[in-house]
Amino acid sequence: MSQEMERMSPVTPMVATAETPMTTTEIQKMGKEAPPPKGHRAPSARQRILGWYVGLLGIALVAALVLQRSLLLAQVSSEVDEAIDQEVGELRQLASGNNPETGEPFGGDAAAIFDTFLTRNVGIRGEAIVTFVNGSVYNFDIPGAGLARSELVEEWSLITEPTRKEVQLEGIPTIRYLAVPVTYQGNQVGTFVTAVDLGDRLDRVNEVIRLGALVYGSIFLLASAVAWVAAGGVLRPLRLLTDTARSITESDLSQRIPVEGSDEVAELGNTFNSMLDRLEEAFSVQRRFIDDAGHELRTPITVIRGNLELMEVTNDERGETIRLVTDELDRMARIVDDLLVLAKAEQNDFIMGRPMDVAELTSDLATKGSALDGRIWEIDEQAHVVLVADHQRLTQAMMNLMRNAVEHTPRASKLALGSRVEGDDGGGWVRLWVRDEGPGIALEDQERLFERFARGRIGKRTTGGAGLGLSIVKAIAEAHGGTVEVESLPGRGSKFSLVVPLDPRRDN
Repeated sequence: MSQEMERMSPVTPMVATAETPMTTTEIQKMGKEAPPPKGHRAPSARQRILGWYVGLLGIALVAALVLQRSLLLAQVSSEVDEAIDQEVGELRQLASGNNPETGEPFGGDAAAIFDTFLTRNVGIRGEAIVTFVNGSVYNFDIPGAGLARSELVEEWSLITEPTRKEVQLEGIPTIRYLAVPVTYQGNQVGTFVTAVDLGDRLDRVNEVIRLGALVYGSIFLLASAVAWVAAGGVLRPLRLLTDTARSITESDLSQRIPVEGSDEVAELGNTFNSMLDRLEEAFSVQRRFIDDAGHELRTPITVIRGNLELMEVTNDERGETIRLVTDELDRMARIVDDLLVLAKAEQNDFIMGRPMDVAELTSDLATKGSALDGRIWEIDEQAHVVLVADHQRLTQAMMNLMRNAVEHTPRASKLALGSRVEGDDGGGWVRLWVRDEGPGIALEDQERLFERFARGRIGKRTTGGAGLGLSIVKAIAEAHGGTVEVESLPGRGSKFSLVVPLDPRRDN
């Protein structure tokens, strides 16, 4: 690099001295890589599989826990009902017998029946007994003392038929009771109430449920972890498929997926590998065809043109014919060259990136542009910076834009080009542009301007063409990891810009 250029450049070069040029694939991978889009990201297949599994497992465990609790509560109710039914049965058996103190039948002496029963009864844990005579509390055991003072007394005093309930009162745990009237010769002589405190039993049920929840939760976490690992193993071939697809380029189709087993995933891997085999063969045939076609097409054009130049011009009409045929042959040769450039645009050696001075490139382009129909090119601005790019390809792209401007504008129209650096010094872009004051381009034409064989409907064109020039510009820009842009309005001229990364290795 010359001392003058070092003095002129305000931007520190972003590249170290490198002898090995950068290829198209390297530039495309490093130069055009963009950060992943922010926002919501769709869940992966592994996450979806695990989500369904975890959801179903969670629902099953919760349902099992609810069912277990329902069964335990039903068991508690059944045991309590069996105990209080037994108490009522013993009372009835006692009432049908004799009073042990008198040896006579109890008859309608409800008080004697209740006293004798309370004296002999040994209740289960949490059981309480309250008795009523003539609608008032008569006697009760020790656990029944609290119930004898509760608001249930009024309800129990009015009992005329067997009543079974489960209630919870303020200050009293949940109880389940059975109240039955005691009758003699069709008349009610008393009421017998036996109740069981469910508090301890329900606490035990809840303790079992808490323990079950802990066990089920542990099972849930362990099963989820195992499912995550298992899903990863099942989907591993799919990840290999994705990685292999990402690593494949037009110049390297040698990657294959390692296949194990004989299941559906293995079949997918085999199918993908077979597809790669076919693609590799197809690309190989395509490359051979491009090389052969380029040689075979250029040779007859060169031979015909050479013979036409050697032909003797005997009159004006013959000379004009030779000139027209030669012009068409030149156009055919240019079309062949353009098609070959587009065909090779995706090949590994299409772009050979090296450090270059953008200001020097801009000046050279202005000088070369003067050879296009003798037009004068003004320089709007020059970027004094080092760019890693293919000098020849950028020159080719810019010359295509400049030739396009010359062909679509009258001789008196102003033409200009320029370059500048955009973005920060740590990772900016270089913009190269060509500007004219021609008739401009309609918006509907701009949308298809860079398509192959596309031709605009506005503007004066002084030479023929196949509509491949702008397609080549786009291919060269994208091969550098950049883009091509157009700003134009009918009647106000056009500006074509080639935007490429200042150093495509900045993200490496």
